[in-house]
Amino acid sequence: MWMRKTVSIVLSFVMFAVLLSNAAPAADKKSAETSAAEEKDTFEQSVRPLLKKFCYNCHSGEDDESEAELSVDGSWNHESVRRDRKRWERVLEALEQGKMPPKFVRQPSKQERDAAVAWLEATLRESKTAPDPGRVTLRRLNRVEYANTVRDLLGVEFDAGKDFPADDVGYGFDNIGDVLSLPPLLMEKHMTAAEEIAERAIVVGKNDDHPQSHRQIIFVRPGKDLSEKEAATKIIRRLATRAFRRPATDDEVDRLAGLVEAVVKEGEFFEAGVRLAVQAVLCSPHFLFMVPRDVGEGKNSRELDEYELATRLSYFLWSSMPDDELFEHATRGTLRKNLEPQVLRMLKDGKSQALVDNFFVQWLQLRNLETVTPDKKMFGSFDDDLRRDMAAETRLFVADVIGKDRSLLELIDADFTFVNQRLAGLYGIEGVKGDKFRRISLKGTPRGGVLTQASILTVTSNPTRTSPVKRGKWIMENILGTPPPDPPANVPMLEDQAKLTGSLRERMEQHRKDPTCAVCHKTMDPLGFAMENFDAVGRWRTRDGKHEIDASGALPDGKKFNGPAELRRLLLDIGHEDYARCVAEKTLTYALGRGMERADKDYVDAIARKLSEGNFKFSSLALAVVNSDPFQKRGPKQEKP
Repeated sequence: MWMRKTVSIVLSFVMFAVLLSNAAPAADKKSAETSAAEEKDTFEQSVRPLLKKFCYNCHSGEDDESEAELSVDGSWNHESVRRDRKRWERVLEALEQGKMPPKFVRQPSKQERDAAVAWLEATLRESKTAPDPGRVTLRRLNRVEYANTVRDLLGVEFDAGKDFPADDVGYGFDNIGDVLSLPPLLMEKHMTAAEEIAERAIVVGKNDDHPQSHRQIIFVRPGKDLSEKEAATKIIRRLATRAFRRPATDDEVDRLAGLVEAVVKEGEFFEAGVRLAVQAVLCSPHFLFMVPRDVGEGKNSRELDEYELATRLSYFLWSSMPDDELFEHATRGTLRKNLEPQVLRMLKDGKSQALVDNFFVQWLQLRNLETVTPDKKMFGSFDDDLRRDMAAETRLFVADVIGKDRSLLELIDADFTFVNQRLAGLYGIEGVKGDKFRRISLKGTPRGGVLTQASILTVTSNPTRTSPVKRGKWIMENILGTPPPDPPANVPMLEDQAKLTGSLRERMEQHRKDPTCAVCHKTMDPLGFAMENFDAVGRWRTRDGKHEIDASGALPDGKKFNGPAELRRLLLDIGHEDYARCVAEKTLTYALGRGMERADKDYVDAIARKLSEGNFKFSSLALAVVNSDPFQKRGPKQEKP
């Protein structure tokens, strides 16, 4: 949850004081002074004692010497909360989500925690300045984006997954600027790749059988009416402008065209010079990185220019560079006025499959399927072919929902899916023959939506058994957007606790009698047990060994359910708003290439509302994201707290 709602006398009092202050700020100086004094008293009574008792031991001194580089020692007071929002937003988040103090140390009472949270919420809300759209770190193209951009820029298919190391992941995605560094080894691989790609793109020598990429790049040649420098300049200006995703400067063009001239003067073919220039372009930071202009001194934020907007839009929806139509709009300055038709056009384009392969696959954690290893003795039918079939079902299913602009609620519950003979056999569905996938109805079956697809059921299992914990955690993270806190250190694995006996449910109930375990398990386990009729590779079952399956459960608020169908209905009912926020947050994170901060809460909530109002169609979601301030603007540089 973004913010725990707290109801306390302190919050009511502070908000009442703020209202009085706003009603007559100039007329009653004494009232304002009284309010400030009371506010200071509240800090001294509710916040400082908590910080001193539970936080100072680890979070004192200089920031770089303090735990998590966050100091909240005695030098801080109520005025510092207004001055240093970032720091105190981190403190507030840790307190309200129960992340701090750590579970293994003494905890504040509920009254102490609620009073401090209420005061911080009210003070931060009152001191909020102009909305901050945030800023994205200088961001390198990840290997998928690199390969797609090379394809669309030069017409060359390049397998970056084979030649480049896997990209680091942040906030669940591999396109996050903060983690996409460029170490020397990767730079070397980029230089080698640039040479290989340039050689494949351009043929040097007397050969009339030029590949399409060659003709695409060298669209003019030197001749009687065009000098080599002039021809090189025309070629390079178009190439560099498209590669850098904004108009190439005269200096950039002159330097690259100079490479062509130098090669020709050495007696080489004109094409050899262009090939070298292509290599240089592919190694340029303006190609490898999305390089934004900074916000002017003293400004809160700025709008992205049209080229930046085209770039952000194309890498969001296509994981690739802008096409000619987007470039044309950017050049004319008409893209922002035509965003909706452009978004809808791009979603209909085949390149939008990148949303499935990159956004949805990572959101649903489907990439983990590549590394799972179900026990061969227990699940002999599982092999690499079935692994690929599982992934294909989910990809085809999501692509159908997106391509037909159906409701994203169908990811939770739908009456159809896609199977081939192997997968149909696993599901116990008759009448499906061959390797080809086909759309089938699920009416009358216990399946529906991604929760019951073998891919998700397998990645949320252990090698030898199901894992209600993993399945419950997956639902909390990816459907409800309420990830549980990390488990305490040194908690023993279920299999390591020989004293636990009985069915899996009975052993889990014994395990969570430990108070340090019960806090997390009371929400996760019931969600996971609702899926217990599916074994560790997604087959339906009514027994687990000698034990009958008990798929019943209840949420902490008392709502009961039994089995996957009732769970899905419950998620659609009570989880509707949480799901909308979860989808909005994950989509905005992916679209921007940065994690969400507390300041993004209002933006995420607004996108979630528009998603709900748009019947959960992906087009409504995409338009809400693209029209948001974080997508269209860049905030000022923030000092690290």
